[in-house]
Amino acid sequence: MTSEAIVLAGGLGTRLQEVVKDIPKPMVDINGRVFLDYILFLLAKGGIKRVILAVGYKHLVIEEFLQDPAKTYGMEICYSVEDEPLGTGGAIFQAFGQVQGDAAFVINGDTYFDVPLADLEDFAASRSADLAFALKIVENSSRYGTVNASAAGQILSFDEKVSGSDKQAMISGGIYYMKKSLISARAKPAKFSVEQDFFQKDLEYLNAYGKVYKGIFIDIGIPEDYELAQTLLKNI
Repeated sequence: MTSEAIVLAGGLGTRLQEVVKDIPKPMVDINGRVFLDYILFLLAKGGIKRVILAVGYKHLVIEEFLQDPAKTYGMEICYSVEDEPLGTGGAIFQAFGQVQGDAAFVINGDTYFDVPLADLEDFAASRSADLAFALKIVENSSRYGTVNASAAGQILSFDEKVSGSDKQAMISGGIYYMKKSLISARAKPAKFSVEQDFFQKDLEYLNAYGKVYKGIFIDIGIPEDYELAQTLLKNI
């Protein structure tokens, strides 16, 4: 099994400024634990041995926190530091420079999604996929871009979020398995959006699939869901 993961931990947390200030978004407090701790626990449980944290804004706060070996759950922690914001795509592509194997899991640093990583990789292998998304069915899709997939799971399109839409929909849950070969195959500028400039724009070249999972899912990007996380993650 792939034992490396990239965590996007450089977010500014702009929409959370009314409840948390002056810290990277993954360092917000959830029930007396920083949110990043939940993510690292999930990765260790899933068999990850090496984590590359894609960091930027106030990254020393994260590095200081993880100096305590008890916080790393036995995993090796590495840092891919952005000197300036690179966007989600630029951050991922830069971090892949430190990936030692042929693939890695990529995790959004503001999302907790309890997905069996080995199963996601097995699914990717069963479809010969270079990119495999953990998908989630949500009842209110207004916050998210949606995903359309075939019965076999092949990703057909990524659609932009529609403000005011509260319908049930399938979304990317912020965890995916990605082959390192995609980095060299698709030339990109240093700064770009992985969602718009890679997943959407280059979809026909990506051999991308997705599988729906039912595990606990929460994106803490807005104050309402930050508060909801206090309840959802209480017993993790």
